[in-house]
Amino acid sequence: MKIAMLFSGGVDSSVAMKLLQEEGHEVTAHYLKIWLEDDMAFMGDCPWEEDLSYVRQTCDQLGVPLEVVNMQQEYFDTVVEYTINELKSGRTPSPDIMCNQNIKFGLFFKKIGDKFDKIASGHYADIEEKHGKYYLKQAPDPVKDQTYFLTYLNQKQLSKIYFPIGKLTKEEVRLLAEKYQLPSKSRKDSQGICFLGKIKYNTFIDYYLGEDKGDIVEAESNRKLGEHKGFWYHTIGQRQGLGLSGGPWYVVKKDLANNIVYVSNIKKSDEVLRDKFIASNVNWIPEKPDEVNLKVKLRHGPKKYDCTIEHIDGSSCYVYLAEKDQGLAAGQFAIFYYGDYCLGGGMINILSTDTNLSG
Repeated sequence: MKIAMLFSGGVDSSVAMKLLQEEGHEVTAHYLKIWLEDDMAFMGDCPWEEDLSYVRQTCDQLGVPLEVVNMQQEYFDTVVEYTINELKSGRTPSPDIMCNQNIKFGLFFKKIGDKFDKIASGHYADIEEKHGKYYLKQAPDPVKDQTYFLTYLNQKQLSKIYFPIGKLTKEEVRLLAEKYQLPSKSRKDSQGICFLGKIKYNTFIDYYLGEDKGDIVEAESNRKLGEHKGFWYHTIGQRQGLGLSGGPWYVVKKDLANNIVYVSNIKKSDEVLRDKFIASNVNWIPEKPDEVNLKVKLRHGPKKYDCTIEHIDGSSCYVYLAEKDQGLAAGQFAIFYYGDYCLGGGMINILSTDTNLSG
């Protein structure tokens, strides 16, 4: 097959590309340049220069042709603006989900047209086809599994995607990188949101949203404890960066109209512990499930909750958790699982702790 490899220069995509070669595919590497250097170069080092160094070394070693694809404007329009708007609305964005849906497996699809049979990447996930439908499955490494970030992919996208390392653990990938003596064999994993590079998240927020000082208030007593620089710097469940003594303090809610951030030093505060919410704009990957007893991830990582869902319509559902979670925030994504299969997910809308869903 002719395969377009989304190649970042990291160890995961390097091993994935080598495995494609071993399988006999005709591979062309594509480096997506999404770094917004014109806007943000003054904030920190440009990560794409280091990335491209590894990209070129690996492509030269493996004899794989390379294309650098400039998608900076598309990335800003679909991912950065979404992130800014969610923060301004007091919500918690998930830019990596939007990047996979709209950029890597969205607009990049359109750029390459029908020149390739498949698009491959170094994601830790697997795709299974049965009965004419495509299913997204977890990787065997529960810590590295990336199905959480792939939940907004549709059937057409999944039919064109190949994840060569989807059945491997991180340890196995590192061993293969060593075996093949790939340039990235000892390179550290990238951290954080891809467009930020080495920039601190708060520096990015400050550049686009600035400051709007307001009060930090104790939820239980309504006592002012300090000031914040803008509610968009804080998310529900946050503990670090509040600058308060006598803690630990946790952000439990935000009053956007009055620019107030409420905190509590009670770790299991009723203000922040929740066991029900609405998931909206749900993307059901194969189809809306008949099964209502599922598991759900509320953030990237191995932790899953038992849950029950109640369909409202085709794209929304009530979600009842078997145990309460501290740190549910509007705008986060809830991702549903049945066994090893990722069924899809949607955006969390917070309900009042005393909301009665049965009535």
